[in-house]
Amino acid sequence: MATSRTPYVCLNCRLSNKLNPLSPPIRRRFTSSSYRQQVIRPATAPKPTPNIKHICQNADVYSKNCIDRNYPSHAEYPFRIQQLSEESRRLDQDLKTPRSRIKQLEQTIAKLARQNAQQGDTNSNEELARLRTEAQQLKEESHAVTTRKSTCTDEVHRLALSLPNLSSPDTPIGHDPKLVGYINFDPQSPPEYVSRPDPPRSHVAIGTSLGLIDFTSSTTTTGWGWYFLTNEGALLEQALIQYSLNVARRHGWKPVSPPSIVYSYIAEACGFQPRDQHNEQQIWAIEQTEKDKSKPQRSLAGTAEIPLAAMYAGRDIPGSDLPIKLVGASRCYRAEAGSRGVDTKGLYRVHEFTKVELFGWSDSLSPDTNATVTSDTLFADLLSIQSEILTSLNLPCRILEMPTTDLGASASRKQDIEVLFPSRLRSGPGNVDLESAWGEVTSSSICTDYQSRRLGTRVRGGAAKESRFPHTVNGTAMAVPRVLAAILENGYDVDRGVVVVPPVLRNWMGGIEVIGKNKS
Repeated sequence: MATSRTPYVCLNCRLSNKLNPLSPPIRRRFTSSSYRQQVIRPATAPKPTPNIKHICQNADVYSKNCIDRNYPSHAEYPFRIQQLSEESRRLDQDLKTPRSRIKQLEQTIAKLARQNAQQGDTNSNEELARLRTEAQQLKEESHAVTTRKSTCTDEVHRLALSLPNLSSPDTPIGHDPKLVGYINFDPQSPPEYVSRPDPPRSHVAIGTSLGLIDFTSSTTTTGWGWYFLTNEGALLEQALIQYSLNVARRHGWKPVSPPSIVYSYIAEACGFQPRDQHNEQQIWAIEQTEKDKSKPQRSLAGTAEIPLAAMYAGRDIPGSDLPIKLVGASRCYRAEAGSRGVDTKGLYRVHEFTKVELFGWSDSLSPDTNATVTSDTLFADLLSIQSEILTSLNLPCRILEMPTTDLGASASRKQDIEVLFPSRLRSGPGNVDLESAWGEVTSSSICTDYQSRRLGTRVRGGAAKESRFPHTVNGTAMAVPRVLAAILENGYDVDRGVVVVPPVLRNWMGGIEVIGKNKS
């Protein structure tokens, strides 16, 4: 049951005025695609530890960061945190005098009570009553101040945990990404299909005609946004999973098979939260019966990043064990509300899909210490894995440094790799618009200590004696539906009506080189 919260009243007024309780503090909420529910955190949940001191010392930086990150409703939070923290410190000072006086009174009362028991002094009884009244008044006063201090502390933590991570200096401010480079693509010499007179066929048409994708049946079983992969389409999915796992393992990332259901408070701690109360979060919450409403809410994981991050929640990692590098294949679930345009048809934007995710922990010590691997090192490793996979699949790509408005709450820096989808090409007067044809297939992020602070993950030992919060990085090794769609469109041979399977996938497809009826 929620306790009443009492406003701060000065010491002189408190003894003579009746205090009015405040409303209970607003509990942090977790948003699902269909309804909002309170996040119930059990006693066993990891304790989040936001960096309150740093926020107070750099309130203006955090406020500007909220605006840059498209969290306008949070821009005042850092200054409010400053004010409440200062009030909390004042209340601590206010408590020192009454607490000291209460201690003195209790000692005096105990001494007089013993004397009274021995001598039966009437004057002593009157003095005892007076001292007890004073002690009770001071206790009530201290309780009111303590309650207000608790309210301030709770609100400070609530606001601090709502703030997005500080952006990296490498992150462009605004809405426009920065082009980093290309893979399998020369802008001066684009693929042949760019200049073909006939518009390229989409992966929906290709996959349906070759019996690789069945959207009709899924509308009956589940609805819009689901699909069946059939025949070589199903084999292609498994080949992409196995190939990406193999590349990641070769780079030293250890395979994990994570669960696809997580506690909602874990997802929230990882940074999967709306930008404001009007934005809906793209995570499915599992419906609870009335009997289970008192238990923590569970959700379907939108990415393996969430369960992988939680593997060390509430735990200490020996510094000598870092870096830890994991790769996990899992089913993922997204509400994906919003656009239903031509660019999101088919496999590009779906509710359920298989994804191979990379997740790592590194020491948070600066590079000039004895820490051997930093988050920047792991980030570079992620990008090299993604680049190797997409290069070997013969997909034309571009690499982008993503801007502040595109970053989720947890990311300090993010790079996306986009593939050129022929079906998205738009022809204009005398030219072809390539910009509209790119679609994201991988993403990599540095989250610094944002997630580890919220999941209670610490590092002890190693290059430094003091405990610290590790940095985390995450990235997509393989988003199966999108890459599968890209292979169908880019590997489609118009003249033969077949899809050429990338050579690196053929070992996992029984040696199949071409998909289609006309294989000659």
